[in-house]
Amino acid sequence: MVSIISIFSSLIISFSGLFFPLGAIFHFEGQTPNNLGVVNSQLASCPPSPNCVVSQDADSSHYIKPLTYQLDRTQAYDSFLKILSVVPDTKIVEQKDNYIRTESRSKIMGFVDDAEFYFPEGEKVIQWRSASRLGESDLGVNRRRLEQIRLAFDDLVN
Repeated sequence: MVSIISIFSSLIISFSGLFFPLGAIFHFEGQTPNNLGVVNSQLASCPPSPNCVVSQDADSSHYIKPLTYQLDRTQAYDSFLKILSVVPDTKIVEQKDNYIRTESRSKIMGFVDDAEFYFPEGEKVIQWRSASRLGESDLGVNRRRLEQIRLAFDDLVN
């Protein structure tokens, strides 16, 4: 049974580009969380579910290392925006001088993940958080997305 589900899931993921209309049919996006943003120089903690990662105030299962840089903050911010603009199925929905929020939508079911990127004043670091709005597990999607962004950022600025 498990192998049949794994095969089916792999086929759906492999052929998701062919089923674009399905993404328009299913929209399991949920409500925008009300705890997003920076409060007292902190992003929100993750809930107990395994579908969230955060670089601040996290237990070992939810922790992701923050992104560091050597550029000045404005250059890092501008470079980071360039990368976010090409992340597949992701749109920037909020921008401030020290904060960016994105929404990423899954191709088939329309699940939405909220990602936040905080550029603290006087630090050469980007604190970040990414969480699914709905469901229990994200199969590691949020962590992988941020690690791919890390690699792209490192390639661009180093």
